[in-house]
Amino acid sequence: MTRSQTTIPDRILYSFRRCPYAMRARLALVVSGTQCELREVKLSDKPDAMLEASPKGTVPVLVLPDGPVIEESIEVMRWALARNDPEGWLERDDPELIAECDGPFKHALDHYKYPNRYGDCDPLPHRARGLEFLQKLDARLAKGGQLCGERRGIADAAIFPFIRQFANHDREWFDAADLPNLHPWLERHLQSPLFKTVMQREKPWKPGQEPVALAL
Repeated sequence: MTRSQTTIPDRILYSFRRCPYAMRARLALVVSGTQCELREVKLSDKPDAMLEASPKGTVPVLVLPDGPVIEESIEVMRWALARNDPEGWLERDDPELIAECDGPFKHALDHYKYPNRYGDCDPLPHRARGLEFLQKLDARLAKGGQLCGERRGIADAAIFPFIRQFANHDREWFDAADLPNLHPWLERHLQSPLFKTVMQREKPWKPGQEPVALAL
């Protein structure tokens, strides 16, 4: 990992290691070879510099030289891959499927994992709705092993971090679910060198510290 300030580019990524939105942004940045300074964020103590760049206060935030800011993870992915797409991820895209993940599935995931945030709702109906999406993915994976064919693409990278979060909430239940294609698909992504690279551990960023590069 490069830590020399002279080799750190002007692009800055505010990120949180375990956030699935930040994960997918980092996946695209790394696979595209996009160099940037990585600033790990403690969500309970967000740095002023991040809030000045993006008052919405959620990660990821990509600050480009001279001030432009990209605040949405899928936009970070598309920006990075438009610059350089060595694996052809943009050829294996499905905006509607990604939108379903980010919308109805994410709603079910949040209510399943954090029922106390939603008036102590019953999480099981939300788990059932989440399972419907997993079954849809499983059927697609039966055709080629990835969501848009035989090779990983932006659809896989945009979606699997959220499936990881869903699976980890009750791993015993998830592992027992009848999802013969989704289970190995998720495991392949979790064990990939790319995912292990983007899960680098860093302490929360503080102003004045030596810059840390996103590992490529």
